[in-house]
Amino acid sequence: MFHVILYQPEIPPNTGNVIRLCANVGAGLHLIRPLGFTMDERRLRRAGLDYHELARVTEHGSLDACLQQLGQPRLLAVSTRGGRRYDTVQYQPADAIVFGPETRGLPQGLLDALPPEQVLRIPMRAGNRSLNLSNAVAVVAYECWRQLDFNEGGEGLQ
Repeated sequence: MFHVILYQPEIPPNTGNVIRLCANVGAGLHLIRPLGFTMDERRLRRAGLDYHELARVTEHGSLDACLQQLGQPRLLAVSTRGGRRYDTVQYQPADAIVFGPETRGLPQGLLDALPPEQVLRIPMRAGNRSLNLSNAVAVVAYECWRQLDFNEGGEGLQ
């Protein structure tokens, strides 16, 4: 199944919500340090409820270490600076989709290192800055899962 990567996430409830989301869609969740919180923080546990045991959550010291452990999957970055809409991608089961920290987004160097077709954006109305991190992950994760017929690598729909 595909992988969700949160690059240096800062806000515990957002990460908790993403833990719950990944448990429900069957995606692996990878957190790139430094984190803006500890994994036992109460706000993180409250947002993720009991889903932390149902999700595959792994912490990594760097994005490179994460990608190496995953076997160098195709990396897709989601950014307000992306040129390609997220819904025009043909997602693959082993894809890794990276999202940046809430206050600053992904580093420009990371975006520049990827082919432009792998830097995605979620359309928004003019004048708006960005979506909440957990909402952005949900939008992209469900599109990816939809394209994989809601059952690739998992148990499918209830």
